[in-house]
Amino acid sequence: MSLQDNPAQYPTAAKQQQELVGGFIIDGQGREVPITEEMIKQACDALEESRQRTSQQA
Repeated sequence: MSLQDNPAQYPTAAKQQQELVGGFIIDGQGREVPITEEMIKQACDALEESRQRTSQQA
C-alpha cells in the first residue's frame, strides 16, 4: 500500500495494521474498546489543530 492509497479501499488491511498500545476505553454502552495507535494519532492531530486555532486567535 503506497502513501497515495486510501485505507478505506482496504478495510481488512487497515484493521490488521492497527497496533494495540495496551489500553482500553469504555464506550457509551460500557464495552471495553482497545486503544490503537491510530486513535492516538488522531487525538494528537486534533489537539495540534486546536492549539493552532487558539494561537491564531491570540
